[in-house]
Amino acid sequence: MEPETRSIDYVPQSERHGKAWQQAPFWFTGQFVPTTMVVGFVGPVLGLSLAWSLVATIAGVLFGTCFMAFHANQGPTMGLPQMIQSRAQFGLRGASVPMIAVIGVYLGFSSFGVLLGSQVLASYLGWTTLGWSVVIVGLATGLAIFGYDLLHVVLRWLPYLVVPVFGILTVLALANLTPAAPAVGDGFSWAGLLAQFVAATGYQLGYAVYVSDYSRYLPADTSQRAVIGWTYLGACLSALWLMSLGNFIAASVPVPDALTNLQYVGDQWFDGFGELAVVLVLIPGAIALMGVNLYGAMLSSLSIVQSFRPSLQVSARNRALGIVGGAVAVFAVAQWLPASYLGSFNDFVTIMLYVLVPWTAVNLVDYYFVRRGHYAVTEIFRPDGIYGLWGWRGLLAYVLGLLALAPFVRVGTIEGPLLDDVGGVDLAFVIGLVVPGLVYWLLTRGHDVAREEAAVARSRHQLDGDLGVSRGR
Repeated sequence: MEPETRSIDYVPQSERHGKAWQQAPFWFTGQFVPTTMVVGFVGPVLGLSLAWSLVATIAGVLFGTCFMAFHANQGPTMGLPQMIQSRAQFGLRGASVPMIAVIGVYLGFSSFGVLLGSQVLASYLGWTTLGWSVVIVGLATGLAIFGYDLLHVVLRWLPYLVVPVFGILTVLALANLTPAAPAVGDGFSWAGLLAQFVAATGYQLGYAVYVSDYSRYLPADTSQRAVIGWTYLGACLSALWLMSLGNFIAASVPVPDALTNLQYVGDQWFDGFGELAVVLVLIPGAIALMGVNLYGAMLSSLSIVQSFRPSLQVSARNRALGIVGGAVAVFAVAQWLPASYLGSFNDFVTIMLYVLVPWTAVNLVDYYFVRRGHYAVTEIFRPDGIYGLWGWRGLLAYVLGLLALAPFVRVGTIEGPLLDDVGGVDLAFVIGLVVPGLVYWLLTRGHDVAREEAAVARSRHQLDGDLGVSRGR
């Protein structure tokens, strides 16, 4: 295994490797962290009963993972990182608009991971949160710099450590905790149900911006159904397990707090196991996931810079500089975040959903219904290419999607002016999916995709003779 040399550039067929099933353990482990469990706290905290919280969580996971998993097919087809593919819809420079939001997602997830990890290590092992933050960020940075293959290996083997520990914690929770009856009413409200559904959906959909980053090295003839199916399976299983566990714990304790609750549950077996369990399930996964985030932030950052400076060399040095720059930003944000993170984390997941839903709608409509997977990869890197500098159709659809959902948002104490008109139910994500997807489809109805076929054929010839191999079904 050697350090990765590529970043935002196309992966030739001669360097393709791996199997579709390897997407399952990668995405299972990528979400098998305590922060996933925290998403399950939302319903019970808002007064939702355990049963209704589980219904909303399961529905949200199954729904949100669909949009995430369907991006996986783009990796083997195009051999490119996820967000740089957006240039086909938004233009070479226009793609910077959603990329800026995506970089915020990468750095935000990592910052919460640093906060949690440093708190745990400082509490259980001594030293300072600042010192442990340096250690965690340093290890994640090294992992990201090494790149794709090491990230896959680490996330493929981590389940052998974390699954048994979380399995024990789950059994202990079921054996020793009892869900309380709702304090008011029957434990149902549309606002609470939709809040839990939105949190689960948003958390899953948030991974859409990562997906083809970690499937782009797969051979071009990898089965479409296999790569989508394995991605969906892995991402669903870990989220269903941990979010449901979060539902159960939050419905059973006076004050939901992931670290304190897990320690208490673990100590029901024997004193000291709770601390050990928390360290084992949190720290390795947090470091690995942070490596994934720093890697993705580097890809999007380099893509933005390269779109304005085409002469930028996509070198190992620039890869490393991009990752280190992201690591410094993560470290700084983690020190700024409040020690009590639940409210901030839930608001972050909600905002993430709002800014990513319009992007995923435009990207998937273009890939599956407009261009149907036929792209001129070389043109994606050309300022004078067929996709242009600013893709007005994609940008207009994205902006209209944001404007359409804005009146219905609920983030912390901020509420959209039309929220009361729908009974306080958060419908923003539905509008953010439907409006930009429909607008983009209507705007592209007059777009003659056949005119791009010559460029697509040219691109295939320039890159690999076998790029156009028929994809397995």
